[in-house]
Amino acid sequence: MRIFVVEQDGAGGLIHYAYQLCQALSGAGADVTLVTGQHYELTDLPHSFVVEPRIKLWKAVGTSLPSSRLGSKGIQALRKIRRLFRGIRYTYEWHRLTRYLIVQRPDIVQFSLIRFPFQAVFLRRLRRAGLILTQICHEFESRERGSVARSLTVKASRAVFDSFDLIYLHGENNRQRFHAMFGLPTARTRAIRHGNESLFLQIADHGAGLPPVGLPTALFFGGLRPSKGIEDLIDAWAHVRYEIDARLKICGEPQGIDPTDLRDRIERTGVAVSVEVDARYQPMEQVADLMRQATVVVLPYRSAAASGVLQVAYTFGVPVIATAVGTLTEDIKHGETGLLVEPGDISGLARALVKMLSDPDEARRMGDAARRASDRFGWEPIATSILADYRELTA
Repeated sequence: MRIFVVEQDGAGGLIHYAYQLCQALSGAGADVTLVTGQHYELTDLPHSFVVEPRIKLWKAVGTSLPSSRLGSKGIQALRKIRRLFRGIRYTYEWHRLTRYLIVQRPDIVQFSLIRFPFQAVFLRRLRRAGLILTQICHEFESRERGSVARSLTVKASRAVFDSFDLIYLHGENNRQRFHAMFGLPTARTRAIRHGNESLFLQIADHGAGLPPVGLPTALFFGGLRPSKGIEDLIDAWAHVRYEIDARLKICGEPQGIDPTDLRDRIERTGVAVSVEVDARYQPMEQVADLMRQATVVVLPYRSAAASGVLQVAYTFGVPVIATAVGTLTEDIKHGETGLLVEPGDISGLARALVKMLSDPDEARRMGDAARRASDRFGWEPIATSILADYRELTA
């Protein structure tokens, strides 16, 4: 079976996911080609599948514009100009991609995140050409927009999702919410686990398993977005510092949040001496060091579908404090591999942080359980299940 996996981001969490799934699909006997962006960051890793880095877009990470405070009018004008040219380039590359897939005619074309409703035009063209389309749907609703914009996006996205023969969603809760929003037939969706992040162990040095040293440390890791609840974490940290001596690291590339605003909030809450903000994309080879320093990984999300960062923490045996959103409620065993609090509950988040950071034995116990839990999210059963579905589709 020839499967073409399309992941336009050549760097970041989505390509990490795609790489591991392609390895597993290939290991299960499929002939897999990964079609991705020209800035493919995993070139040096071993591959059991073919890579076609032919999508000529900008880098998926590391291209954020400077703070809007640095000449706000000039920066805003630059953003508008860049958005216009990127829109033209994006449309053209999807035109090229569509022609390429029609010529290649694989048995299955599997897509990832579809960012814009207008892409339904290209998906329908592929369907008319007789191709079978599937999707690993990492996100199906906007997390960063207002209610009106979200409602319009839902209506426009129906045409996108209607273009797929089969859609995979992470967890049964997400699957049920997806059907409530879009009303597609349930036979056209499947719930799957989010695979683990064992990829990071391949590039971790021998010291990655060492326990943290120095002050107990809470780590936020991932893109800096409004929906991630970073402001809630900073407010909760002000309460934590009254109780214990600890530190907080916030690491990730700005994606809709101005790091200057974060630092101002940290200053206002009086915790600047204990908080470090590293506002940049963290290269893969540095992730092991971040996890080594962490007593606990904290995910204070206001909304989310799933979390690859959770799987990174589990892989390195770090317990997790997270809000009860998306598949986090399914993937975290409260009191066993981490702690769950309600989204927006500042005092509850603070209590969970104090509990974990002040009891190293308890944190170590949960970290060991998290490492064992990582085995539940292995890629082999995920690939086996997907291939069984694909055999039915192509029969």
